[in-house]
Amino acid sequence: MRGAMLCARRLGGLRARLGARQVSTSWSPVGAAFNVRPQGRRLDLFGERQGLFGVPALRAPEGFRVAQERALRRTEQLVARACSLPPGPQTVLLFDELSDALCRVADLADFVRIAHPEAAFREAAEEACRSIGTAVEKLNTNVELYQSLQKLLADERLANSLDPETRRVAELFLFDFEISGIHLDNDKRRRAVDLNVKILDLSSTFLMGTNLPVKAEKHLLPERVWHHFEVAGDHVVVDGLRAEAPDDLVREAAYKIFLYPNAGQLKCLEELLSNRDLLAKLVGYESFSHRALQGTMARSPETVMQFLEKLSDKLSERTMKDFEMMRGMKMKLNPQNSELMPWDPPYYSSLIRAERSSVEPGAYGPFFSLGACMDGLDVLLGRLLGVSLRVQQPAPGEVWAQDVRKLAVVHESEGLLGYIYCDFFQRADKPHQDCHFTIRGGRVREDGSYQLPVVVLMLNLPQPSRDSPTLLTPGMMENLFHEMGHAMHSMLGRTRYQHVTGTRCPTDFAEVPSILMEYFAADYRVMQQFARHYQTGQAWQLRFSHLVGYGAKYYSYLMSRAVASMVWRECFLQDPFNRAAGERYRREMLAHGGGKEPLLMVEGMLQKRPSIDDFVNALVCDLDLDAESFLADSE
Repeated sequence: MRGAMLCARRLGGLRARLGARQVSTSWSPVGAAFNVRPQGRRLDLFGERQGLFGVPALRAPEGFRVAQERALRRTEQLVARACSLPPGPQTVLLFDELSDALCRVADLADFVRIAHPEAAFREAAEEACRSIGTAVEKLNTNVELYQSLQKLLADERLANSLDPETRRVAELFLFDFEISGIHLDNDKRRRAVDLNVKILDLSSTFLMGTNLPVKAEKHLLPERVWHHFEVAGDHVVVDGLRAEAPDDLVREAAYKIFLYPNAGQLKCLEELLSNRDLLAKLVGYESFSHRALQGTMARSPETVMQFLEKLSDKLSERTMKDFEMMRGMKMKLNPQNSELMPWDPPYYSSLIRAERSSVEPGAYGPFFSLGACMDGLDVLLGRLLGVSLRVQQPAPGEVWAQDVRKLAVVHESEGLLGYIYCDFFQRADKPHQDCHFTIRGGRVREDGSYQLPVVVLMLNLPQPSRDSPTLLTPGMMENLFHEMGHAMHSMLGRTRYQHVTGTRCPTDFAEVPSILMEYFAADYRVMQQFARHYQTGQAWQLRFSHLVGYGAKYYSYLMSRAVASMVWRECFLQDPFNRAAGERYRREMLAHGGGKEPLLMVEGMLQKRPSIDDFVNALVCDLDLDAESFLADSE
């Protein structure tokens, strides 16, 4: 990961910068909350338990059925109103309220179905996701509902009277109808609904399969590697790739077992791809990627291929040099088995980084306790955006695991912005992925009040021990900052409509705020604010589920990184705590969610519309800077 490379290469030079800084071993409230083991909450025999996220219905799994039935009844009422009222701005508000009623159940259920430790909750949430998803697909082919919106946008006088955000939201809702086949005859519309529901089911099945551990008979592996995996009777259980394991055989075993072709998973993926293609062609697109890329910064698969091919051409020579360096490192350490294998690059690249920075990889952890890093985020967000993180005690039944922390996000002048639930620690049956989940989107309610956003940040950090807090590797710290970037996008967006709140924007723009946070995480001026030993206070520094959510859009990380690189160099490289630049960043990019065309937001921030060459050159420039810093630190 890029952040890990940056932190490693800058650590050597940072030691001198931090050596004289006076520090304290005391922690702020947010730092202390994440650096102590969670205490078991006393059982309140008389107090009333709240439901998950404070939703009363969700005190028990059966509550999901209650919540979905309530949402579907509300949907029927809103559809009737939208179809009966004359077209106007109220039409768009009704569509957004309709979207909110469904999303408040579907989004919450989408998180619970993969993360809740109790199977009954997961199963109830899965059923709710399917029920709401089916309802959405039927609504997207409801001709009368479509016509109520189409009449608004077809009337030039009415359309021109809408403010820019309202008009964009109306156009996005209309676009949802069009890509769902609203223009087809009745039989083909029903076929489109069936295909969409089938795709939802296949996506869910595939996602669950990406996280399943694999059992292998013990006798197939040398006994000396058994202890690296969970042992269950006559089997070892492999739940990941062990990419950083020093033992070549451990990495090889994990790679071959965990990635061994699973016939059921392969069949599911093939069906998913086939149904995506059938749906795209049914509704009039050349391919699934042509349909999926509508409305993104790239806009078409041809543009994506142009971007990737140009980038590949620029980086091919550099890539070969990197592989030669890794081969050289393996030859030095393992001359009897020096061929570079698919399970080797992450490990040997980390060794090269450590060698160049003259720091042992294990030396970072004590200076980057989870509490210290949360302190750092609090300081950065306060100085850059006027935002603070405040720990709150969840009510009984509000959270799904004892070690989940709840943060209130408070602006210095605007007050409470929303809530972040931090599900940071490993546990049985929890997916091995770092994610941001929207639980409730922000919007202006009918009475003029603002519906505060609620999100979950899910990481997979090791639990604190009796003797020490959770200590982060460079990659863990980068991921923490990355996911907090998504959370700030959700918190600081103040859109009128929840349909475009926060990260509800084109995928190749949604990753910009999160990747930009990686630049802050890697900057020594930011790190020196919080990097300190958890005991002494000394200063110092550091299976592919995206096929579902990022189908035809995985290039988005590269394109978003290019934008983030340009924003970093233009606005924050000279001063990462520049408040004026932070306010401009919020005003031009974070505030709009998906309520403004992404390239217009980028243009507003950079004062120019970047070309494909600009995107490519930004990424190449990043790598050049990395190389220069490596050389400087090694001298």
